[in-house]
Amino acid sequence: MAKKKQDDPPAGSPAWMATFSDLMNLLFCFFVLLFSMSTMDEAKYNEMVAAMNSTFSIFQAGATAIGEGILISSGVSQLNNLDDYINEYGKAADSDKDVDALEEFISGASEEQLQDALESKYLQSNEEIAEKIEEAVSENNMSDQIEVSFTAQYVQLSMKGALLFDSGSAELKESSESVLLKVGVILEKYAEGTIEIDGHTDNVPIKSARFADNEELSSARALSVFYYLINNTSIDETNMVHAGMGDRDPIADNATADGRSKNRRVEIKIYNPS
Repeated sequence: MAKKKQDDPPAGSPAWMATFSDLMNLLFCFFVLLFSMSTMDEAKYNEMVAAMNSTFSIFQAGATAIGEGILISSGVSQLNNLDDYINEYGKAADSDKDVDALEEFISGASEEQLQDALESKYLQSNEEIAEKIEEAVSENNMSDQIEVSFTAQYVQLSMKGALLFDSGSAELKESSESVLLKVGVILEKYAEGTIEIDGHTDNVPIKSARFADNEELSSARALSVFYYLINNTSIDETNMVHAGMGDRDPIADNATADGRSKNRRVEIKIYNPS
């Protein structure tokens, strides 16, 4: 018995494939449209790349980690795997590969993660500056007169008011000038950023014909230190600011004599140039 001849398959692609292709084209056009409507702040992106490049020492050898010393002991929160990233890319670059990797790292991190990473690096940088200043303070036998501390924004030198001024006065003691001169030498090494001088008092109302209240007294004391540093150091006065804080920022309890003594102080903040 003769076999029945089979029909030839229809010409062209199956109907389902044409429908699928149309769907893919529509999706492609949709995402191209979304991309064309999106915008990128190129200036902000380039600024972030430059900051991360400088902060992570991408083109300098020797970078190993961001969490040594006080950073770890203080329990600073850091970006996950950031140490591994610096270990891998914190060496001399021989091509654009490291820069591309850095840009990929930045583009993949959230704004909060980038902020945390930068703050951790600034904290490390200020820790190193604070250690050097503490060493200089110790070498000049001023450890009992100057307290050094730091944050991610600045390194701070704090001096008791009794060291610099007589009670109710904004005129520098003659004995304090030698201390301020040594402080000025230290500040000259870190004068690229802003240097802020803040005067503080306790909350006891002042009784003086010259000063109406503690606000005026603290402002005058900050100004006295400002003028002394301007006249006796090479620090650019445009990099220096001064302010009187009165009794608005106490660091101890004003209910005790010891607390009031601690609150009467002058703080010099060295801001990170970054």
